[in-house]
Amino acid sequence: MKKQIIITIILLVATAYVTVVYFKNLNPPGTRTSQVIQSIPDDASLIFEFNNDKGFYDIFNNNKLLAAVIGKQKIGQLDTLRQQLINNPLLAEYFDGQNIFISVHPSKTNNIDLLLSLSPSKGFTTTAVDQLARQPNSGLLITPLHLNGKQGYNIYINVLKKRFYVINTGENVFAGSFSKELIDESSLYKNKKDKQSFVLLSEQQSTNSLANLYVNYAGLNLLFDQLFKNKNSDIFKSFRLLPAQAALSLNYRSDALMFNGSTTIQQNEAPSYLTIFAGQKPVTNHLKDIFPSTTAYSTSFAVSDPLKFGTAIAEWHVKAGLKNEKALLFDKIKAETGSSIKTEFNNLLANEFAIVTTRFFEKFAIVSVKDGSKLKLLITAISTMTDEHSGQLNYNKLPFFLLGDSFSVFRKPYFIIIDNYLIMANSPVELKSYYDSYINRKFLSKNDQYNQFDELLAGQSNVSFFINFKNSMPIFERDLYPGIYDELKTNEPGWKNFYSASIQLSAADKNFYTNFCTKLNTDTVQNKAK
Repeated sequence: MKKQIIITIILLVATAYVTVVYFKNLNPPGTRTSQVIQSIPDDASLIFEFNNDKGFYDIFNNNKLLAAVIGKQKIGQLDTLRQQLINNPLLAEYFDGQNIFISVHPSKTNNIDLLLSLSPSKGFTTTAVDQLARQPNSGLLITPLHLNGKQGYNIYINVLKKRFYVINTGENVFAGSFSKELIDESSLYKNKKDKQSFVLLSEQQSTNSLANLYVNYAGLNLLFDQLFKNKNSDIFKSFRLLPAQAALSLNYRSDALMFNGSTTIQQNEAPSYLTIFAGQKPVTNHLKDIFPSTTAYSTSFAVSDPLKFGTAIAEWHVKAGLKNEKALLFDKIKAETGSSIKTEFNNLLANEFAIVTTRFFEKFAIVSVKDGSKLKLLITAISTMTDEHSGQLNYNKLPFFLLGDSFSVFRKPYFIIIDNYLIMANSPVELKSYYDSYINRKFLSKNDQYNQFDELLAGQSNVSFFINFKNSMPIFERDLYPGIYDELKTNEPGWKNFYSASIQLSAADKNFYTNFCTKLNTDTVQNKAK
């Protein structure tokens, strides 16, 4: 009996040892995602993580997707850097299989800079770099660099005629960039371990993922400021105001980039308009079927419980300090028309509403209602009617107080009721334009490319942003800095090679399950096949 007990103990010890070694090898010291990300300056809005493995590069070899997103010039620079530096035989053993993090940062030149961060495997010392510096015909001129107490290297890459700066940020994490400004910032950055700018994927998700994308929504405003001269652009505005972080994993397709994962709301931050929708349930999206064919971009909203949404909007207005202004408006409407507009409108509101901007700079609000006839009776009392179905609201900011922040652009809009839809616009001409699209069925959903793209999207969501790149070009020309627009227009491959992009948020446990998708033009894919 004693012998059996001893054998059992030995087996348990052996099992424990094997388990520890196994899991240690699954997460070697150099792949410390959390530690690397914490070393990245917190003005980063996006971080793309992938494994420095031949299999990853083989998948994207001759693939236009990443080149189109990052830009052909930048992807070429990164590839040269990989081949001449990271894959150099003196360094390769320390960087093979390690995760590389590329973060996006604003610069002072109305552009964006990229920072590479990575942690070499155990045993790496700077002696390997010193040996590389003495290696003849390496195509690299390497000299020591000292920045704000941090040690690193100034690496001149002959083939690029460009300098790449590297510093040791501490704890076996190295940061590198072609931007001296960004490396200066990295050398001064102090790791704020008590403040997390990015939420991470679970270990299992990260292990099984081809690549990961981390998003700090709050940092997107800084990024947009580098790109847009029009600081009032409403492109992606609601998302840029969302106090949240996303951790998404890549699902590979040859013609599309698709990420999915979670968006986690930061509960200690001031609530935004989109946080209201986290308290709803996902809804099947139908309103997109009647978006005009000229749609440049849109933001759609869906609620499972319209009355609960009305209550949440009221609470949000109180927190925003608008309670008295709202009460005065609704009391005035009640006194002048006898209408309890808030209660009656909320009872008629259906599950979906959206704001659509077209390539002609038109802007529409499209609101689905339960009964268009009853809505007409309600809205006639508070409007100046031009005919049986259309008119102009008499009261300022009413759409904002009924539907929330995204509808503040419609102050005293013109409107028309078609079937069970309330359409609002800021001019009669815009209203007539949408009416023509609706009556003649000139919808985006009649386009084959749109339907191919739509098949890649989730059928349900609570908030969805959609952009059609071709239709958005006139708006980009107006709103982007000239240099950024010229790159957008001329880069090959570039964003113009994509048909559209979408991000969808679906409520889940007071946060959001998130889908991001962008798809190449069908023409681009066909040309590649040839």
